[in-house]
Amino acid sequence: MRTALISDLHLGSGSGVDLLQRADIRELLAAELDGVDRLVLLGDVIELRDRPLPEALERAAEPLAAIGAAVGDAEIVLVAGNHDHHLVEPWLQRRALDGEGPLGLEQIGDPGEGPLGELAGLLGSSRVRFAYPGTWVRDDVYATHGHYLDRHLTIPTLERLGVALVERLLGISPGGPDPLAPPDEPAALADEYERVQAPVYGFLFGLAQATVGERPGGADPSLRVWKMLSGSESRVARMRSWLLGSVALPGAVGIANRLGLGPVAPDLSPKAIAKAGITAMGEVVKRLEIQADHVIFGHTHRRGPLGEEAGWTAGPTRLWNTGNWVHTPSLLGASARVSPYWPGTMAIVEDEGPPQLRHVLDGLSRHELAGKG
Repeated sequence: MRTALISDLHLGSGSGVDLLQRADIRELLAAELDGVDRLVLLGDVIELRDRPLPEALERAAEPLAAIGAAVGDAEIVLVAGNHDHHLVEPWLQRRALDGEGPLGLEQIGDPGEGPLGELAGLLGSSRVRFAYPGTWVRDDVYATHGHYLDRHLTIPTLERLGVALVERLLGISPGGPDPLAPPDEPAALADEYERVQAPVYGFLFGLAQATVGERPGGADPSLRVWKMLSGSESRVARMRSWLLGSVALPGAVGIANRLGLGPVAPDLSPKAIAKAGITAMGEVVKRLEIQADHVIFGHTHRRGPLGEEAGWTAGPTRLWNTGNWVHTPSLLGASARVSPYWPGTMAIVEDEGPPQLRHVLDGLSRHELAGKG
């Protein structure tokens, strides 16, 4: 079975950075999806922090229909991330009310009704299911969006600080363990991550639902929080808004550490942020005891490993990142060859062998990515 995995499409983004709105980009992706038996949409498929849900779904309709048509009768697996966490919130609430057991590493179900069902319907396929918080692609390959890593970051992103604040309010030490979690049950840790991170996602989703009409400059609610906290609209601020799917707050390091919301570090360079994301994902693999030779994730928008790049390991587990499908000029170098944030990466998993990364848009220039080629 050939499985393709793509993440961080951010369809419906208010800032118009979602590349799959363009027919030429959809054609390039469709060519790579030809012949796959299963497609895993690995989180942040739809952007639910920029505008009300109905508007986001409307803007995502055409790209989702094209993706469904490209894979034909192949199975489609939806995995929620942090920007589209609302898709699984009703299901998570029902689980809690029904007193079901620990969330574990993979819960599989039919989309049903609600926002998850609406998104599945836009794909136009009868073979759509969801998996959360991740899915086993193969006995030795596990895939998840990667948003749990925010809890272990040493970078002061908006979400990192928000999660730390929730931990403090709940009486949980930074990064855990949860004193209310069942002892010696690693699977219960997924519920612990949800407990401390879901409130942050719910808050940011709620801000978007309160938005009416177009906003000046296309500033989404998350960026408005950034401006309120830092007063900055600089190029660096815009760049950081996409790193790790949230906003890094310079000047927040000392305050966060003094308030017990750390530890966070002052180095906010792209290199430091990339390293922090890999390290944090390694901690998630360790905490959840993911027994896999390979773990595939997205979330950080930083594709990899590239070439012989070192450091992409968590003990014996090899880490892989599916990058992003958004146009963020401030993160791009002169060409794909020198840019780890160049969009258009997907992972392919066959019946055997390690995952393979395909860089679908590497043949495009900066001008072509901007739609000017």
